[in-house]
Amino acid sequence: MAKLPIVDKDKCIGCSTCSVLAPKTFKLGKDGKAEVIDPPGDEEEKIKEAIDSCPVDAIKFAE
Repeated sequence: MAKLPIVDKDKCIGCSTCSVLAPKTFKLGKDGKAEVIDPPGDEEEKIKEAIDSCPVDAIKFAE
């Protein structure tokens, strides 16, 4: 089963790094913050790179 990413909107600063690295999984919403659009949209490696690249640690895999 694929790991599903989640975004903590309280931490997100809207830098768009995640949507650049994993564009099938993340986008910036109308509020300027990241949101998950298709949880397993990208390969797990790309999603993990987006998680690791978030400067405020606002993204993680759901438990």
